[in-house]
Amino acid sequence: MLLSNGIKIVLLLLGGVFIVLQGLGFEFEGASVSTLMLLLLALLYFVWTKNKSSFFFWFLISFALAQLIGFVSYYTPEEFIQDVDYFYYISNGLYILAYIFLICRVLKDLNFKSIVTQFYVPIIILVVLDVFCVILVTDTTQNVLTLNEYLLEFFYNGIIMVLLSVALINYMYRNDTKSMLFLLGSIFIVFSEIIQLAYYYIIDENYLGFIYSAFLVAAFFFFYMQSQKSFSGPVPAYSDEHLKT
Repeated sequence: MLLSNGIKIVLLLLGGVFIVLQGLGFEFEGASVSTLMLLLLALLYFVWTKNKSSFFFWFLISFALAQLIGFVSYYTPEEFIQDVDYFYYISNGLYILAYIFLICRVLKDLNFKSIVTQFYVPIIILVVLDVFCVILVTDTTQNVLTLNEYLLEFFYNGIIMVLLSVALINYMYRNDTKSMLFLLGSIFIVFSEIIQLAYYYIIDENYLGFIYSAFLVAAFFFFYMQSQKSFSGPVPAYSDEHLKT
């Protein structure tokens, strides 16, 4: 217990250091801190969480590996990258894989027949909004990325929007603390990714680095918090009919 509390304190300190480094534009140092932070978080989850989910554990590992690849890329001379930046494709592929693990974590416990019956209208609306948002956000990089990079970015943005939609449907279905924390984590992840995209491809301002890194730390805080709780069954939504007269 003492060791786990010590790791939690270290994680909080590393999270603060990561935000400051990104805000000041020290991306190399920030990548090293974030990699260490995620590995410690995976260790904390694996050793001290009673009801572990393999999907959530591999989400943490995949995300940490993606951060590690980004860190290693800073050491690679540009002449070795040549025409194809393999680090870009590998790291983004690992991020996509991480988010897919997270999506699967939620989907495996849902009753699809019940969800489709209850929420078919919200699902249709979310699909339309997801398509619109993915096209709108990805088009901001159209003049910066190659065709292959653009397609990867399009798929990447599609995955994070699916994550947000699944988290929202999950919360509407369960209406419990765990699903609320998961939704909050997903919201912060999406905002972090969008602001990070603007930081790298549109406006190179340090304050954007501060914001997206703070959102990323908040997202993992909520994801870890929800991992310590259990899903309940569907909870009836609040209505005036539940009040006693």
